[in-house]
Amino acid sequence: DRTALILDIFAQHAKSREGKAQVALAQMQYMLPRLRGWGQSLSRQMGGGGSGGMATRGPGETKIETDRRRIREKMAKMRREIADMKTGREIKRQERKRHKVPSVAIAGYTNAGKSSLLNRLTGAGVLVENALFATLDPTVRRAETPSGRLYTLADTVGFVRHLPHHLVEAFRSTMEEVGESDLILHVVDGSHPAPEEQLAAVREVIRDVGAVDVPEIVVINKADAADPLVLQRLLRIERHAIAVSARTGAGMDELLALIDAELPRPQVEIEALLPYTQGALVSRVHADGEVLSEEHTSEGTLLKARVHEELAAALGPYVPVTH
Repeated sequence: DRTALILDIFAQHAKSREGKAQVALAQMQYMLPRLRGWGQSLSRQMGGGGSGGMATRGPGETKIETDRRRIREKMAKMRREIADMKTGREIKRQERKRHKVPSVAIAGYTNAGKSSLLNRLTGAGVLVENALFATLDPTVRRAETPSGRLYTLADTVGFVRHLPHHLVEAFRSTMEEVGESDLILHVVDGSHPAPEEQLAAVREVIRDVGAVDVPEIVVINKADAADPLVLQRLLRIERHAIAVSARTGAGMDELLALIDAELPRPQVEIEALLPYTQGALVSRVHADGEVLSEEHTSEGTLLKARVHEELAAALGPYVPVTH
């Protein structure tokens, strides 16, 4: 049974409380209508009461009803818990937005090499297996562009064709990162027989989670194992595409430069002279803004930078007055 198998694979890889709760909920949803068969066979085995089984119920059937009620109660409780966890995730996401850290989401078909790519980009060891659905939880990492700008990278669950509808709902949270991101790295396996189909399937889900306006870079992975003609075809069809190999590291520098170019840039260009006592504010400009030039003078640090409105307001008092 394909759905049960997908659920089993998800269950093995769920790491966070939310991931585990969502898998458990989807498993219960899936089991509930299937409990009936057990009840009927149990009730037949147990037989009726003393009146030759006429118009009486076997204890098996009532046990099934009890089981169903328990499962429904448990499901309702889990839905409440998941809703609470969702709030927690939204608070974290708002925190990132408030600090104006741009976010990049890695999306793609199952087994396209998203986790390997995440490792290459952040240098962190995340579960990498040649396994379907090896990632369930939206793993969020911090990374830095070549020019030193901070951003977050979120790895999302692998997409799969014809995923049963109630499963799509259950794993919605793992896709929300995609809708909220500033840039999508759409990873496709270049060595797959039908990469175009995979791209189309993933884009459909990206549309479903309302991420239509998010810029997308198509990352054709496994370039070392792909047919050069297929690579050429994909690079020609896809306007915004790059061929890389997460395994060998080929194309990674170009990809990092592309991410740097695509991430939204802070709006306000400002020049400020910060006294040396304001070291924390200088660090904040480095972390949240884009430093264009920095000079240490006798009066303090002279910074030219692009920053967000909020940070520009904090720097206001240090902007030299020009007559």
